[in-house]
Amino acid sequence: RRNGIIKKAREISILCEAQVSVVIFSSSGKMSEYCSSSTTLPKILERFQTNSGEKLWDAKHESLSVEIERIKKENDNMQIELRHLKGEDLNSLYPKELIPIEEALQIGLTSVREKQMDIWKMHKKNEKLLEEENKQLTY
Repeated sequence: RRNGIIKKAREISILCEAQVSVVIFSSSGKMSEYCSSSTTLPKILERFQTNSGEKLWDAKHESLSVEIERIKKENDNMQIELRHLKGEDLNSLYPKELIPIEEALQIGLTSVREKQMDIWKMHKKNEKLLEEENKQLTY
């Protein structure tokens, strides 16, 4: 029966050029769904809410949705910034936008060199300690 309903939804979608979405929950809790190719379930539900005037989402869900969108935008901006720091997509930037990137790279380079020097000094110190220990062992 479930497959028959989904088949009919698909046929209605094609024959009537309609946006159709069907969600079916069986008695065991298994979910089946169909959504016509020209839309998505969230878009259908949003359209239903707009046309019917019924609130499907409470204020908490709305604020979560806004927060998700904000985080997605922040993530996109961080991805762009990361690409810039890697030296990618720099052609689209103005010279004023390149200055902070250059400064960040200089700071990073300085930190890496300092860390290298610390490791080199530690190796030298360990080398001297090993040489002294070796001399003591030979006597």
